[in-house]
Amino acid sequence: MLIEMSIKGLMVDPATNTPIVILREESGARVLPIWVGLFEANAIALQIENVATRRPMTHDLLRNVIHDLNATVEKIVVADIEESTFYALIYLRLNGQSVAIDARPSDAIALALRARAPIFVEDAVFEHAKPFEMGAERPDAERLQRWLEGLDPDELGKYKM
Repeated sequence: MLIEMSIKGLMVDPATNTPIVILREESGARVLPIWVGLFEANAIALQIENVATRRPMTHDLLRNVIHDLNATVEKIVVADIEESTFYALIYLRLNGQSVAIDARPSDAIALALRARAPIFVEDAVFEHAKPFEMGAERPDAERLQRWLEGLDPDELGKYKM
């Protein structure tokens, strides 16, 4: 079952200084943090903040190519997780047919924002995700988990580079 999500913010993991995209269930309380790379976080942050760049970024280029091929982005789905790695699919509508394309969640989210497409997560991802697990070598994982679970959506600030 697909769960519609919205982006509640971008933040930095205090233990690793790695950016995190915070997805929150539209009609519920579940939160799914996805750790992403700095460049991907920047692409998402620019779109959230409606910052125009002088030249198209990769995700702008992809949106433009999709548009010029007379296709549309129907939705993106965070479809799976294996060994703490999330997998996503970009669903395009092309010539009346739906086409699914494998993508990293960060790229799919950046494209969804630009194309104004909905973001979904497979229910099974919530069941199998260990979104707060940071590895056995990280003693602060429990503290981070409690902190993330206790976040008020209104407290999520804007991501700053």
